[in-house]
Formats: sequence, C-alpha cells, structure tokens
Amino acid sequence: MNPAKPEYLDLQPIRTVRGTVLLPGSKSITNRMLLLAALAQGKTTLREVLESDDTRYMLAALGQLGIKNRQAGELTVEIEGGNGPFPAKNAELFLGNAGTAVRTLTAALAFCGGEYRVDGVARMHERPIGDLVDALRKLGAKIDYLGNDGFPPLAIHAGALNARGEVSIRGNVSSQYLTGLLMALPLLGVQTVVRIDGELISKPYIEITLNAMRRFGIAVQRDGWTAFTVPAGARYVSPGELYVEGDASSASYFLAAGAISGLGGGGPVRVQGVGRDSTQGDVRFADALAQMGAAISMSENWIEATAGGEARQRGRLRAVELDCNHIPDAAMTLAMAALFADGTTTLRNIGSWRVKETDRIAAMAKELAKLGAGIEEGADYLRITPPTQWLAATIDTYDDHRMAMCFSLAALGGVPVRINDPGCVAKTFPDYFRVLSGVTVL
Repeated sequence: MNPAKPEYLDLQPIRTVRGTVLLPGSKSITNRMLLLAALAQGKTTLREVLESDDTRYMLAALGQLGIKNRQAGELTVEIEGGNGPFPAKNAELFLGNAGTAVRTLTAALAFCGGEYRVDGVARMHERPIGDLVDALRKLGAKIDYLGNDGFPPLAIHAGALNARGEVSIRGNVSSQYLTGLLMALPLLGVQTVVRIDGELISKPYIEITLNAMRRFGIAVQRDGWTAFTVPAGARYVSPGELYVEGDASSASYFLAAGAISGLGGGGPVRVQGVGRDSTQGDVRFADALAQMGAAISMSENWIEATAGGEARQRGRLRAVELDCNHIPDAAMTLAMAALFADGTTTLRNIGSWRVKETDRIAAMAKELAKLGAGIEEGADYLRITPPTQWLAATIDTYDDHRMAMCFSLAALGGVPVRINDPGCVAKTFPDYFRVLSGVTVL
C-alpha cells in the first residue's frame, strides 16, 4: 500500500463530536472567480481560495490558455486578467473529474476563436454535456464529440459566431450548463437572452453565478427562473481583491455530526466561514437539519448545530420527507442523518445525483444497505429506514469525495467503518479526515 495514498482508512466508533471547524473555501465560488478573473480586465487577488484537485485543474488550464497566475501567499492567488478571450489559441486541457471546470471552460472556449481539446477522467466521459453543446452550437460554435455524442471529450474549433440575441437551454439536468453559458456570453459583446426549457434545477447555484458576475461588473437581468439577459457591451472588470466564502457543502458533514452527537449529550459543532449572509444555497441544509430536530444557531459567518431538546429526549432525530432540489450536494448528508431518525426518511427531486462524480443515488443506496439500513431507490428519490442493528462495514467511495465524507458519519452509529480510497476527498477537502479528528472524541 502506498502510504502517500492509502487504500483505506479505518474509523473507530466515534463517541461524540464537539468543537469548531474552520471551513475550506467554497469550490463553487473559487472556480467561478478564477475563470472570471481570467476573463477580466486587470489583476485580481483572490484570498481564502480552496486548494484542491478541482481548483488545481482550473488554474493549470488557465495557465495553458495564456493567463498568468501565481500563488501570492497561503490560500491566495493573483491572476492577470486577459481582458476578454484567452490569449492562447491552441490547447489540450485535462480537467480530471472537475465538472464545474469542464462546463464553464467549454462555454468560454467556444467563443475564443481557437482550437482546443477538453478531456477528463473516464467518469467525465459519462457525465453529459450535450445540452450545453447544443446551446453553444445555436450561437455558431463549432464543437465535435471525440467519443460518444453528448459527452466529453470535446474538440472546440474556431467558428463564425452567430450573435443572434437569443438562445434556449434545458435546465433539468445540470445547472452548470446555464452557469457556463451565462459566464461566457459577455465574450460575444451583444445583448443575449437565455431562455430555460423546462424546470431549472439547483437554482441556488445560479445565484452563486449571478453574484460572481456582479462582483466582476456584469449585472444579468433575471425574469424569474425562465429567462436571463446578458447586456450588450458587458465586460468583466477586476474588483481588485476578493475573499472566497467557506464551503457550505463541506459544512454539512460537521453540522450533521453535531446534531447526531447531540442525541447522546455531545455537540455542539460550529463551522466558521459561512453563515446567514452566504451566497451559497447549501446553507439551507441547516434548515433541513432543523426540520429533523437539530438545534441551529447562526451568525453572519458561522453556523452551529446540536440536537434539539425533543430529539435529545427521544435519542432520535425526526424522520422527514424533503424536496432536495435546492441542496443537491448537501442532501447526501441528510441521507446519513436519516440513519439516526425515528422512522423512514424520503429525499425527493434528487435526479441530478445520477450525473455527478458517480451515480450517487445508486452508490448511496448500496453503501447505506451495508450498514443495515432499509433502502428504496427510485429514479429521483431515495427512501432510508434506519438500521435495527448497525453493521460494521467497508464503504466503497467510487472516486467520489462526497461519498467518503458522508460515510465518515457512520462511525457515530457505534460501529467501526472502513472508508476505501479516502484520498478521493482531495477533490474539494484534502484535510477532511484530519479536521474531523480534531472535533472527535472516541
């Protein structure tokens, strides 16, 4: 076994958790701001950026595309903006399994007048991108599939762009398609209306996108969730210096741990770096946890969780039925909290899980069953009944960082848990297990 990248990590039963966690920077915000800084006029200093596999792929790609960037201190990156399309007109980019980077860069490259290839790991070849490519083609972009139609890898060519003023895109597979399109459209220089076909999922992630664009000087007009207008002549201008919020998705593991531990007198756990002023939709995970019986406290930049009085008296959280469309990543943590509930919990409207780093509905169903849970899996829902008797288990993580972090909470069930390939957390939270141990009492 390679000690630098262990094959597994054995977690002993965790008696309680208590303490404070300083969150790493948000992946969603970091990668958006890195790209916008690259497209902007002027130099941008980004502080508290996330250092992870996904952000390293983005920075490396920007360097290949002619954008000067450098580390300027701990968790600080300086980027010299290119003031429009990327300087490099020929590049082959490998982006691992970074969905945000693949979708946003594909859209930007389509309007840069060069020859580019975009590729990633094998799983990326299974993550759809067809709706985004279709929208870009309507605007005159020339994009070829190098493998299966509708999926990376892609070849992007210089084309005669058709600034037609209006384009439509489906919104029910991934909000990253709309994010990529909106962030790239200022490169066309004309007013463009983007109309959404069908339901737009994961709306809070679009709010993150619109907020990031606003910070760089472009205000997108929104007509509900059905149409978005990028103004004519819009250009990104560096705001000079920006701070990245803590990652609200990563906060969910520690907040859930505080609530679960509180059932036995433990907790609270406080996360710092995200709070009621956050632009991230996943802060609403705290509301869902409260529905399950957690006691939540919150300020502008921290959130704290333990078990509420009723849940503490019963020794169980409350089983719920929840529409999780607005918190697709953090909802995975609710599946773990459901193991400590007083009945069957149903998580609905989670179809987007199937096109993430792995098919997360199938993966969660299989691994939760190993712990003794009763599971019902549907096309876009998951129903979880707590174990009548907890089983020690070896958890497969499918090269998915959120699987590894979620199932660490199973150790609060009083059984040892083996996490296979724990190093996959490097995608967004390389120090996760060290940080977890810092608030753990065995």
